[in-house]
Formats: sequence, C-alpha cells, structure tokens
Amino acid sequence: MGREVLTGRLIYSTIASLDGYIEDVDGNFHWAAPDEEVHRFINELERPVGTYLYGRRMYETMVFWETAHEQPERPDFILDFADIWRSADKIVYSRTLDEVSSLKTRIERELDPDAVRELKARGRDITVGGPELAEQAMRAGLVDELQLFVAPVVVGGGKRALADEMRVDLELADERRFGNGMVYLRYRLKEAPGSRR
Repeated sequence: MGREVLTGRLIYSTIASLDGYIEDVDGNFHWAAPDEEVHRFINELERPVGTYLYGRRMYETMVFWETAHEQPERPDFILDFADIWRSADKIVYSRTLDEVSSLKTRIERELDPDAVRELKARGRDITVGGPELAEQAMRAGLVDELQLFVAPVVVGGGKRALADEMRVDLELADERRFGNGMVYLRYRLKEAPGSRR
C-alpha cells in the first residue's frame, strides 16, 4: 500500500471588522488588536507554520516581531508569538524592497505559483499576509483555508480583507467566540475562486 503524501496548507489568516475591512479609512487598525485570550489562540494556530508570505507593507508591519523579545516586560504570550515568528521562514514579495531587517527572510519580485506549490509539498503550513497578496494566491488556486477573526466593530470603509469581484465557495470547518466579542471562523475553500468581471 502506497505511503500517503502529506502537503502543507496555504492559509490566509486575518483580523477584520464586521463589515470586512482590515484597516479603516485613515489606515488605522488599533481596533483589531487581539487581547490575551485571542493572542494565545492565534499562537497555537501559528505554531505549525513553516513559512510566512508577505507583501512589503505587511512585512514592514510584522517585522516588529523580530525584536519584540528584546523589549522589557513583555508578557509570555507576546514572547511566545515572537519566538514562533522568528523561527519561521519569511518571503517578502516586492519590486521595490532591496533589503530585509529580519533573519530567515528573502525577497522575491513576484508570486510564483509553482514555487509556492513546491513549498506546500514540503509538508509545512504556509500563511499569506495581506489582502493583495492573498487575492493573487486565491486566484492562482493556492489557498486551502481562510481563517478570519471578526472584530466587533463596523468601520465603514478602508482596506478590504477580501477582494471585490471574486466569488469563492467555502465550507465552514471551525468557529469560536471570545470574551472580547471577536469571532474566529475557519473555512476550507471548495474550489478555485471564480471572477464576476
């Protein structure tokens, strides 16, 4: 009997407002900050991740975690996430970025679907950060799961978590409510996204 080949999942995970934005019209996302309960849950989700895929702006936001452990009096769940982040590989997709400020990080000029499929074949989970890069990955049929943390706020506009004019059929795989009003929803993608254009 043949041996089962394990492949990693490509996951788009994000925190969004109830009306579907990761930033408001002023570019703020302070309302999306997870509390301790949510952060500890996210830590467990992120622990199996072998590679993070980022666009330039998301990388510049997340690179804080490279040195978070050096700052005084950080709580243990923050230090835990910093360890998780530093231990994973990072790929930054940017045509303008010349150098990175974190270890285990490389720059690619554009998303290569075949290269991502090769990463998935290594068996470790991969997450994609940022809606523009996630849209590219979804349209290429690379994304296996969507993990959405819905914050209890309506911001009325800003940067959308999910692209317009793209239909994706989903299957609910998990859900959880938190004490701060956030809700976690995990969906599997049933098939490659279609376009309404």
